[in-house]
Amino acid sequence: MTVPTHAQIVVIGGGIIGCSTAYHLARDHKADVVLLEQGKLTSGSTWHAAGLVGQLRSSASITRVLKYSVELYKELAAETGLETGWKMTGCLRLATNQDRWTEYKRLATTARSFGMEMHLISPQEVSRMWPLMETSDLVGASWLPTDGQASPSDITQSLAKGARIHGAKIIEEVGVTGFAMNGNRITTVRTTQGDIACEKVVNCAGQWARQVGAMAGINVPLQAVRHQYIVTEKIPGLATDAATIRDPDRRTYFKEEVGGLVMGGYEPNPQPLPTGDIPNDWQFHLFEDDYDHFEQHLVQAIERVPALAEVGVKQMINGPESFTPDGNFILGPAPECANMYVGAGFNAFGIASGGGAGWVLADWVMNDEAPLDLWVVDIRRFSDMHRDRQWVSDRTCEAYGKHYTIGFPHEEYTSGRPRIVSPLYERLKARRAVFGSKLGWERPNWFAPEGVETRDVYSMGRQNWFPYVGEEHRHVREAVGLFDQSSFAKYEVTGRDAARALDHVCANDVTRAPGRLTYTQLLNSRGGIEADLTVARLAEDRFYIVTGTGFRTHDLAWIAEHMPQGDVAIRDITEDWGTLSLMGPRSRDVLARATDADVSNTAFPFGHVREIVIAGATVRALRITYVGELGWELHVPIAATGAVFDALMAAGADQGIRPVGYRAIESLRLEKGYRAWSSDITPNDTPFEAGLGWAVKMRRNADFIGRSALEAVAGQPLKKRLVGFTLDDRDAVLVGRETILRDGQAVGYLTSGGYGYTLGQSIGYGYVRNPDGVSDDYLALGRYELVVANERIPARIALTSLYDPENLKVKA
Repeated sequence: MTVPTHAQIVVIGGGIIGCSTAYHLARDHKADVVLLEQGKLTSGSTWHAAGLVGQLRSSASITRVLKYSVELYKELAAETGLETGWKMTGCLRLATNQDRWTEYKRLATTARSFGMEMHLISPQEVSRMWPLMETSDLVGASWLPTDGQASPSDITQSLAKGARIHGAKIIEEVGVTGFAMNGNRITTVRTTQGDIACEKVVNCAGQWARQVGAMAGINVPLQAVRHQYIVTEKIPGLATDAATIRDPDRRTYFKEEVGGLVMGGYEPNPQPLPTGDIPNDWQFHLFEDDYDHFEQHLVQAIERVPALAEVGVKQMINGPESFTPDGNFILGPAPECANMYVGAGFNAFGIASGGGAGWVLADWVMNDEAPLDLWVVDIRRFSDMHRDRQWVSDRTCEAYGKHYTIGFPHEEYTSGRPRIVSPLYERLKARRAVFGSKLGWERPNWFAPEGVETRDVYSMGRQNWFPYVGEEHRHVREAVGLFDQSSFAKYEVTGRDAARALDHVCANDVTRAPGRLTYTQLLNSRGGIEADLTVARLAEDRFYIVTGTGFRTHDLAWIAEHMPQGDVAIRDITEDWGTLSLMGPRSRDVLARATDADVSNTAFPFGHVREIVIAGATVRALRITYVGELGWELHVPIAATGAVFDALMAAGADQGIRPVGYRAIESLRLEKGYRAWSSDITPNDTPFEAGLGWAVKMRRNADFIGRSALEAVAGQPLKKRLVGFTLDDRDAVLVGRETILRDGQAVGYLTSGGYGYTLGQSIGYGYVRNPDGVSDDYLALGRYELVVANERIPARIALTSLYDPENLKVKA
């Protein structure tokens, strides 16, 4: 087939992701699609993938994506006439210790929350289902009956045929050599067989996606790692419908194949490829067998399935696979380019994800908006620091090594740290800070008292920091604390049309007079919450925006893409300003000593911004809080951050001022009921459902993104509402995704959970759902329980803030 001169959409890469995306673009959207593959379909990673298909993830949206894959693989052959090799064998995940068993109990709860079937079974049941397995060391196993396995090449060929049936053109042995650009927009794809003018490009180039992206100035943070598995000769007594096995405590997996086993694993010492480019001629490249490195898996596998010691190895596969720095795949619009989308970095679950990833990516490409909450895989979760290939390689290897480790709550990565530090790093370190990391920034999570080791000790129960965070929490409630929040992302929007542009993007009224600040959401066309931030108006034509550290790239891109044309510009100024949050009932006394400015409630009320001088530096003081106390965010020129910190600490010495960490912020905000974007509020949730309708300017006759969607449901009963829950059981550890039961029936799950030290109770937030409407009466008249690690615990519902519901302390 010859290369056309024009296409609406060019998909680059003929692996399972590219073929699935082309299929869905053609089938669902009737798009004019051309798929280009530099070699043959399935070349790259798809052809040598192991083909395990699991569905449960910690994100409801990603679980839905994987469930869609299974449904598609079941039905695809009927449409295309090409089998996919799909077998619903179910999957057993083995547990050999109590922490793993607790993890499975939590996963079983998550599965129930997401409408999936998952059972916890005994070692005896495992032995009955898989007689060849050694089970004497097992505590038990989880059983997901709808998981299974498939043939990666067969699925891909079936998707490709389906794409052609619906009108897509698929052309093999055509290499992409570059792009013609008009500003930040691709106008033409250059290939080895001619140029293709197009409207959009979808980069599904697998391990080459980084190189393809680089041709358009886009960063796709991937690292190829050697992943090995073996295929054995036939094993006597192995059933052809044997369940797939994941044995994470031994870091191995198994699946039946033609009477033998496929066995591989995830070692803690992976072998990354060099950080340079992948050669273009590696379409079907394999490395030499490396039994020295693979021996660690083989030893563990033989102990689990002793019959392996008696059979030959038919083949070893040692091929490159693309992994990412956080173990999640990459989807969505590249922030550096107006019309390139990416689907890559599937971390060895590309086959499980392929069908669903193609579905959501096609929808995203056509509508310029994700069809559901895909934040955990959104390419805009990365930043410029991810251009450092060695850093990406080191962090990716750590993520690969954690593929089968126990997922302890609050666990931090350790590689590549410290990467970015605030000017206070050494001061806080000297005060015994235990740091975490967010988008490269070192941030104090908690402070260890003298005699306590300055590190996290992970467990499935209360962790070692629990009592010390409680002390920090109480100190902020009763006295005054100082938080280093310099990692906040910060933007400046300027120009004659800045107010008009932000009025279009923001759901709340940000056009109030200079000196005012506004908490607002940014909404998508469905009325879902795409971002959640603070906008301070400094002058008629100048605004200062503050948002969460991890959302830096995402929120900047969203605002820039959606602002109307005019005299308006947005600039990232994150590193120009440090941020010190001074919070607590004594914060005004401390601030008044540190500045000559009048910080009384009359002169400086809540919701205002003023420039004040501290330690000779002009500081942007924002009267706002995320902890539910009187306080200020003090935005300080970065070079003066240390001097201002010292001045505040000196001014508050007799008030008992102390530095406080992020874990206390989390417990303080839970008590107050403040929402966290990406957990409590997401693109799937509207402000009305989240209890944030007060922050939407519906009464003003102003158009804004998402308004029409909200108007369409105004006055109708809400089918879900975010509410709070408390547990009297002090030992119950809430981490999110626990099932909410109302009168014994599942009605939702927690979006976030933790402990409220002031209340002395565990606290959770989640959406209660009811197709007939969720009224106050419906909520109040129910009897509630939370399913915590598979146990039902009585809960109390809270329809107002659990702490200071009248906001008297905040506005004091």
